[in-house]
Amino acid sequence: MNNNGQFSEDELLEPENMIILYSRGAFPMADDEGRIDWYWPQTRTVIPLESYNFPRSLRKFMENSGFEYRFDYSYMRVIKGCASRETTWISDKLIKAYRRLHKAGHLHTVEAWQEDKIVGGLYGITYRGAFFGESMFSKVPQASKACLIKLMEHLNRKGFQLLDVQYQTEHLKMFGAVEITFQEYEKYLGRAYLADCSF
Repeated sequence: MNNNGQFSEDELLEPENMIILYSRGAFPMADDEGRIDWYWPQTRTVIPLESYNFPRSLRKFMENSGFEYRFDYSYMRVIKGCASRETTWISDKLIKAYRRLHKAGHLHTVEAWQEDKIVGGLYGITYRGAFFGESMFSKVPQASKACLIKLMEHLNRKGFQLLDVQYQTEHLKMFGAVEITFQEYEKYLGRAYLADCSF
């Protein structure tokens, strides 16, 4: 903590502080210079777990894809797959912070495998009954979408109350993602924290 009573960037990336920030609705992103800031958008996007949409074409694809789905099997491959883009907000320092969160039991993955090779996946942070989705990637078409369906099925089985996906996209809209105010989002957080879930 500096002389102004504020935490340094490194201190904010300690697991206990990251979970406090996530639990209040914040999430981190690194800028082009590698500096990590925490964001609290006043419009949030969630996928209601009780009423998400399962596109018919994706359902048919998944029936014949031959994918094997794994949970928390190779989390660093997932994170690095998400970071492997021309421009990315997932800096090396964030990856190290995510490694510490995984060790603390708060970072989880859903992975699609084909012929024993990872072909897509997603990861997020959990706290009680909330899953804060961070990023996804695909090496073959539809792999990340299939992982998202598997995630929502899994969260429902485990009793989770919130799937936070941060920002609306056309990709997420097809699954029933909706934009809500931060005040509405806080109600989701409140319900999620009453549930003591294990991923």
